[in-house]
Amino acid sequence: GEGILLGYFRRKHIGKYLEGVDSLKDAVVLAGKLYPKFIFKQGDIFDLPYKDDSFDLVTCIEVLEHLENPKLAVREIRRVAKKYCLFSVPNEPIFRIVNFLRCRYVKDFGNTPGHINHWSKNSFVKFLEKERIRIIKIRASFPWTIALGEKI
Repeated sequence: GEGILLGYFRRKHIGKYLEGVDSLKDAVVLAGKLYPKFIFKQGDIFDLPYKDDSFDLVTCIEVLEHLENPKLAVREIRRVAKKYCLFSVPNEPIFRIVNFLRCRYVKDFGNTPGHINHWSKNSFVKFLEKERIRIIKIRASFPWTIALGEKI
C-alpha cells in the first residue's frame, strides 16, 4: 500500500526497522514520497523478496479478499515472519450489507469489485488456523476483521 500503516507504527514507536511491499509500482512510488525514511519494494505476495524468518511481524492488510489463492499468500507471509502476522479483511456479510445500504455496488448486492473471498470473523479464524497461524487476538473493527496471529 501507500505506507500508511508503517507511518502509524513509526508514530507509535512500534518496530525498529520498517519496510513495505506492494505489487503496484505506483503504490511503491507514492509510499516512497509520503514516507521517504522507509524502504518500499515492488513485489509479489506469492514470492516475497525476503529470506525465511526475516521479520518479527509481517502485516497483510486488505489484500487476501482480492486473491484467487489466499492460502498461498498466507503461507508466504508465514515463511518471512519470525513469529507474528497481522491480517485485516472485510468482515462479511457486514461489509457487503453496509455497501448495499449506502447504495454502493447494488447490482452486485454490495460486493466491492475485486473482492473474491468473503470471510466472517469466525470463518477467517478457521482459515488462518488451517494455515498454521495461531490466533492471539481477533477484533471486529467495523466493518473489518483484524487478526494477530503467531506462526506455529
